[in-house]
Amino acid sequence: MNAKDFISNASILKISVALTASVLVLLLMMKSDHQNFSYELNQPWRYPLLTAEFDTPVMRDSVSAQLMRDSIDKAFIPFVIRDRMIAARSVDRFTKIAGNYVSATEAVFLGKKLSEAYSKGVVSAELYDKIHSFPQPRLRESDESADMNAVKVIDASSMMSPSMAYRMVDSAFIALKSSARQPAKLSPDVAKALNASLVPNIVIDSVSDSKFRDQEYLNVNSALGVIKKGQRIVDRGDIINAQIYTNLNNYIDMLEKTQSETMSKKFFTTAQALYIVILFTLLYLFLAFYRKEIFRDFKKVTFIVALITLFVVIAIEAAEMINSGLYIIPFAGVPIIIAVFTDARTAIFSLLVCVLMTALAAPFQFQFVVMELVVGIGATFCIHHLDRRSQLLRTAFITFVLYVLTYSIMLMLSEGTLSSFSWRMIGVFAINCVLLSFAYLLILVVEKLFGFTSTVTLVELSDINSPILRNLAEVAPGTFQHSMQVSTLAAEAARAIGANTTLVRTGALYHDIGKSESPIFFTENQHGINPHAGLDPTTSARKIISHVTDGLAIASKEKLPQVIKDFITEHHGKGVTKYFYNTAVNESEDGIVDKSLYQYPGPNPRSKETTILMMADAVEAASRSLKDYRPQTINALVDKIIDSQMADGMYNDSPINFRDINIIKDTFKKRLATIYHSRIEYPEIQKREPATRQQNQ
Repeated sequence: MNAKDFISNASILKISVALTASVLVLLLMMKSDHQNFSYELNQPWRYPLLTAEFDTPVMRDSVSAQLMRDSIDKAFIPFVIRDRMIAARSVDRFTKIAGNYVSATEAVFLGKKLSEAYSKGVVSAELYDKIHSFPQPRLRESDESADMNAVKVIDASSMMSPSMAYRMVDSAFIALKSSARQPAKLSPDVAKALNASLVPNIVIDSVSDSKFRDQEYLNVNSALGVIKKGQRIVDRGDIINAQIYTNLNNYIDMLEKTQSETMSKKFFTTAQALYIVILFTLLYLFLAFYRKEIFRDFKKVTFIVALITLFVVIAIEAAEMINSGLYIIPFAGVPIIIAVFTDARTAIFSLLVCVLMTALAAPFQFQFVVMELVVGIGATFCIHHLDRRSQLLRTAFITFVLYVLTYSIMLMLSEGTLSSFSWRMIGVFAINCVLLSFAYLLILVVEKLFGFTSTVTLVELSDINSPILRNLAEVAPGTFQHSMQVSTLAAEAARAIGANTTLVRTGALYHDIGKSESPIFFTENQHGINPHAGLDPTTSARKIISHVTDGLAIASKEKLPQVIKDFITEHHGKGVTKYFYNTAVNESEDGIVDKSLYQYPGPNPRSKETTILMMADAVEAASRSLKDYRPQTINALVDKIIDSQMADGMYNDSPINFRDINIIKDTFKKRLATIYHSRIEYPEIQKREPATRQQNQ
C-alpha cells in the first residue's frame, strides 16, 4: 500500500476521530501542564541536582509562617470604636420602660447606674475574654482629637460585658431597696428591659483592625532571602524538609508563570500537539499496512482510538489529583480489551501509543514507559484468548508481580540501591491490579456500544444448555447432532489455519436453528416419513431454504450477536438446493427452470470462519450418505464437495486462500477417517460338545 492508497482509505471520519482525540488530549495536557516533578515532605529528592533558572525569593515554610501568625494574633491589641449614641439611646429607652413598673425616683436611679456602666464601657463577651487574656487589659482606638491616623491605647480593665453590667445595676438596685427595707429584686419586666437595653457601646473597628493586622503579617510573608540564578535548590538524596518543600513549590509556581509569559510555552504546546498527532498517525499507518481488515472497519478504528484516549485522559486527571496517580491506572487493560476484539499485535501497538502519549504527564518518563510496557505486554501474553472471567484474576496477580519486580529493577538502575523503596508504591500497584480485574465490565460496555462480540460471550453462547440449543435438541434431535458434528469438524479446521476457533465452534452450533420451525422437512429428523413426497420441487425447495430466514428471525428475537447471524445467512451462501432444482429440471418439458426459486438468499461467505462452516456443513451432511468409509472414498468426497463450491464461486467474497483450503481439506479427511474408522468384529465364545470337554479335562 502506497501513500495515495493510505489517504484514500483513511476516510474523513477516521481522520476526524483521530484529530478530535488529539485535541482532547492536548487540552488536558495544557490544563495540567507543570514541571514534571513528584515529591513529598520528609522524603528524599529522587531527581538530579535542581538549580534556579532565575532569582527566587526564599519564603517561610507553612508551619513556621502559621506559628508566627498565631503569635501575632495572640499579642495583637484590637482596635475599637466607641459609639456614644448607643449609650444615650439605651439609657433613655430603659428609663422610660422602667418608669412603668417602678417609681420615678427608682427609674432615674436605675438609668443613672446604667449610664455609669456605659461610661466605663460595655463590650461583647467575646471581646471581654480577648481583653483579659492579655497581661494588661488594653484596647486601641483612633484619637479623634489628633490626626486621623493617630492611635491611642486605652485602659480596658474597667470595661464590662453585658452580663457584668446587668449585675452591677442589679446589685445597686438591691442595695437601694435594702436600705429602704423593701423587697430587693428587679421585677421580671424591668429585668427584661435592662437586658434588651444592654447593647455594647465599644465594638471592633474592623477596618483599622484588618489594616494594622495585615501590616504586622508583612513580616510573615516577606522573603527571608533570595536563591540566586544558578544556585542549588535541592540535590539528589536530600530530605525534603518543610523549608525545601516551600522553596520547591514557590520555584515551580514562578516557573509556570514565567513560561506562560514567554514564547517557549507556545513552542512547548506546539511540540506536544505534533507529538500526539504523530503517535495517532503511526497507529493508523500500522493498521493500514498490517491490519487492513481492521482499518477498513470504521467501528473498530473508532473503538481503538477511543479506548486509548479514555485511558490517557483518566491518567492525566489522576496524575493531577493523586500523587503517583499515573500508576493507579491499569494500562494493561488497554491491550487486554483490544486483544479480545482484534488481535495481540494490534493490542500491543495500541498499548505502545497509549503509554508514549501518557508519558508527557509522567514525572519519571523512562521508568513509567518501561514499567507500563513490561506489565502490559506481560498481561497480553497471559490472556491469549479471554474466554473465562477467572483469567482476569490470574492476570491481575501476574501484573502485580511484574510491577513490583520492574519497580525494584528501575530503582536499582537509577540509584544503585533499594533504600528509596516505597511500600506506598506497592499499595498503588495493588489498587492498579484490583482495577484491572474489573476490565470485564469495560468489555461488556464495548460490546454494547460498538456491537462487538467477545470470546467470553461466544463461550457463554456455546453452552448447549442455552434455551435455543436445548429447544433445538428437543424438537430436531437429528439437526442438533448434525450441528454438534459440524461444530467439532469446523473448529479443528479453524485451528489448523489459525482462524477464530471459538467463533467457528459457536457459529456452527447455531447455523441451523431455523430447522426447529419445521424439523420434519429435513432428512436428519425424518423417521420413515418424507413430507416432500407429496410436494412439488419448488415448494420443497422453499421449505428447505426457509430454515435460513427462520433462523435469522429466531436469532433476532433472542438478540444473538451479528457474528452469529452471519453464520446463519452465509453457511449456504447463494447456493442452490441442487436436489430439488435437478428434479425440477428433469420433470420440466423443455428443461428450463427459474433458478432463483431454488437459490438461498445469501450472501456468500465473507470471512474465513463462515467459509469453513460452509465446507464443514456440506461435507458432514454428505458423509452420512456414504456406504463405503474407506480413506479413498472419504478423500474423494471431501475434494468433490469443496472443489464444487469453489467452482461455483462460493468463496469469491472470502479472504480464504488456496493454502488454507488445502489444509482444511486434509483436516476434514483425517477427522472423518477417525469418525468412520472400521471397527474390529469381536469374536463370540463357541459352544463345545460334552465329549470334547471331557477330553480336555
